[in-house]
Parts: sequence; C-alpha cells; structure tokens
Amino acid sequence: MGLEEEKITEKDVIDVMEVFTQVPVVILKMVISQNVNVVKTFESQIEDYRSKLSAEDMVKIEKVLKMQVPELQEILSKAYEKTGIKQLGILADPDSEPFITENFRELRIKLFG
Repeated sequence: MGLEEEKITEKDVIDVMEVFTQVPVVILKMVISQNVNVVKTFESQIEDYRSKLSAEDMVKIEKVLKMQVPELQEILSKAYEKTGIKQLGILADPDSEPFITENFRELRIKLFG
C-alpha cells in the first residue's frame, strides 16, 4: 500500500501538532481564546521549515491539514490521555475548533497553495 492510501496515525497528528506542544500553556490558551492567526505571525519560520521537509512529510502534513477538526481533536484527546501533554488537551477542547480551523486553512494555503 502506498503512502497515498495509508491512514493517518496518532503519531502523524502529534508530529504535525508538535509546534503547539512547545508553546507555554498560558500563551496557547491566550492565542486560542483570541483566535490568533499564528501562521501569519510565524510565516518566515514556516517557509524555512517547509524547505526542510521531505515529500513524505508533506503528504502526511497535507492529510492532517485536510482532516475534519472534530476527528483531529478526538486523536488529540487520546494523545493527551496517553502523554499528559497539557497543550494536546487544550487543543482537543471543542472551544479550540475555530482556532484550529483558521490556522489549518492558512497553513494549507502557505504550504500547498
């Protein structure tokens, strides 16, 4: 089975969301509550990161970015239960859906045109 048909795993989602787990909890809560477009804020870093990604990485990222947010949040919730990483729990909260939706939309544009 080729990568195109492979199912996205919990690890794939966590890998894509890793940038958010590096942010202090209080700051993550603030940007979510204000629905800040962090993609625009970190545009140059995203461009630099993109240049270092393999084609396989890009396929996985694209699949995660195309997921329905509730499905993604279910995976984040399970990952939070396993890891205890508070940022994953915050992102799994239904109140985070508008933040994720907006930032994923911007990230899809930035990475895939």
